[in-house]
Amino acid sequence: MAKELPLPRLYLLRALYLLVAIGLGVNVWPDVAGRHSWELMEGVVQCMLAAFSFLCVLGLRYPLRMLPLLLWELVWKAVWLATVAYPLWSSGQLDRATYRMAEICLMVVIFPFAMPWDYIYHHYVRQQGERWR
Repeated sequence: MAKELPLPRLYLLRALYLLVAIGLGVNVWPDVAGRHSWELMEGVVQCMLAAFSFLCVLGLRYPLRMLPLLLWELVWKAVWLATVAYPLWSSGQLDRATYRMAEICLMVVIFPFAMPWDYIYHHYVRQQGERWR
């Protein structure tokens, strides 16, 4: 079993949750609160991001319990960068909007340095899963 994380490491995780919550809070919540007419997928994305920012606020209180949120953020951005942005960039077809999204997604490079990988390994890989029946 992994040992307990030191307090500075928990504060580092809380800083990530706070970064995401504030970043999305400033950029997403005003639109969600004030706008009621979106194209289907734009509405889905905005509401998912709003929910994500709200759940990151819970990460301030429960940084370890909410780790799957940070893992999801790290994984989806890495997948998008590898499968969408990089091929467009390498072929010289990266447009302005995709470039801007890539800049936003590249902020995820700080996540691996803050993630408690030993804890993740012991609690999500080595630990026995919950029963199916």
